[in-house]
Amino acid sequence: MKSIRTMILVTNDPISVERGAQDVFQMFQTEIRKADLYDEIKLSTISDVGEREDLPLVIIYPEAVIYSQITTEEVPVLFDEHIINGRIVRSLLSKMHEPVGEIAWLRARLGALPAQQRVVLGRVGQVDPESLADFLTQDGYAALEKALFEMTPEQVIDEVQKSGLQGRGGAGFPTGRKWDFVRSAHAQPKYVICNADESEPGTFKDRLIIEGDPFSLIEAITIAGYAVGAETGYIYIRGEYNLGFERLQNAIRQAEEQGLLGNHILGKDFNFHIHLHAGAGAYICGEETALIESLEGKRGQPRARPPYPPSYGLWGKPTLVNNVETLANTPHIIRNGGEWYHQFGSEKSRGTKIYTILGNVNFTGVIEVPFGITLREMIEIYGKGMEKGARLKLVQTGGSSGSIVPASLQDTPMDFESWRSTGASLGSGAMLICDEHTCVVDLAKVLLDFFRFECCAKCTPCRVGTQRCYEIVDSISKGLGSPDMIDELKILGADMELLSNCGLGQTASVAVRDILKHFKDEVEQHIFEHKCAAGVCQFIQKTPFEQNLLSAQAGAEIESEEVVP
Repeated sequence: MKSIRTMILVTNDPISVERGAQDVFQMFQTEIRKADLYDEIKLSTISDVGEREDLPLVIIYPEAVIYSQITTEEVPVLFDEHIINGRIVRSLLSKMHEPVGEIAWLRARLGALPAQQRVVLGRVGQVDPESLADFLTQDGYAALEKALFEMTPEQVIDEVQKSGLQGRGGAGFPTGRKWDFVRSAHAQPKYVICNADESEPGTFKDRLIIEGDPFSLIEAITIAGYAVGAETGYIYIRGEYNLGFERLQNAIRQAEEQGLLGNHILGKDFNFHIHLHAGAGAYICGEETALIESLEGKRGQPRARPPYPPSYGLWGKPTLVNNVETLANTPHIIRNGGEWYHQFGSEKSRGTKIYTILGNVNFTGVIEVPFGITLREMIEIYGKGMEKGARLKLVQTGGSSGSIVPASLQDTPMDFESWRSTGASLGSGAMLICDEHTCVVDLAKVLLDFFRFECCAKCTPCRVGTQRCYEIVDSISKGLGSPDMIDELKILGADMELLSNCGLGQTASVAVRDILKHFKDEVEQHIFEHKCAAGVCQFIQKTPFEQNLLSAQAGAEIESEEVVP
């Protein structure tokens, strides 16, 4: 058998498919068959998240050449010129100066993107996501085999603890410790739940794992089941992830057919079954207890905690709930060892992290890098600098529930401990990079508008607090704000964080807290000067009575500040 000399990747994300990517893929299959080059050419797919106008893309190795907007009519030309004769078809080249989105790893292999370390995304784009046979040729299921034949469940958990792996869903809780809690619980049966809801705006890292390497997730969940003593697992996937759902369904079916899932896995006395469940679009179901309620057929609302899922989860039984990215790390840890994984990252945050880069940078997309890089490195190296030479103003991290980080903190190492010390959080890994044309009041208004509609309405602090915070910020954005509104926002935020039943209410006011901490002058400018420096807010003309009342309030505040106690 000849060695593979060329790899052809065709994007198959929903937009690409809508534009005929499947026909392009089939046309390449036809050309390969006609040339009798099956042994020399590898044809696969890749889920790209790059520039929409360039889709569908065709990427050809080993040159890492990217062609855009490819149709079936252009495939024979590409095949004859590039594959057969080795001539790049420049008229079909992508307009992108550098790869963006998921395909950034192409340049990483050539050394153009320093600091990337592909662990979780290592197979994405290099393995056929619909072929178990292809997955097995790239160390697929080696970790499960090692766990079942060479390790006890306790040793598996110990290896995960040695690695220092922390939850990638946002909280950063030590994964091995959570596994140990479930293993130590006495009640039976036990369950494993993979949280693939990923409803945090701007976050799509889990989607890439699911669509690009679904068998790795199935393997990871199975290992987790063996470690904690469960025989049933669930994948709760976001309802909009149709392609991901289909690929996981296919992966489960193929694994069952080959004895890698189901009863007596690999001939051992270990049974494990995985069920796939699509959510209905509720943001709140990303919270683990609301997700559990939804799985039980109830309305998706968070439970009061304690008790926590490791002791009282699905149907009141011990339940392990982990994020997709968290679980996807574990086969690599088991196969290579906890000490191997421990070498990546920073002192307090081990391993790699997947980030989605969005906003006012030249290139957006997904990267996987060790913990410890800085925002400045992310923007300059991976984002290729600020768009149109603009100045960085802030970064909104971790989706709607994340923090607002000012440019002054862009040299802080990006790991759980360092960011926590500044009052910020990494969250889910979404990085919305904003330039000086972003208005912080408008940004907070958008985020609060999202939260007031996604609130499940179970607890009063969140139900009333998100609505009232939105009304106040909306008034400020229209030039109808008053000085006392700043104090009211602070009080509301503190109460919501302290009294809300779950993470939604506890973090809904974080955006307001952060803009008052880092950009208070800009908020006051809206109130006192009736001005939006970014030119985003549309002010409503005040009546003379409102203007006189506002002036009187401002004067009273200044006078009170001048009084010597």
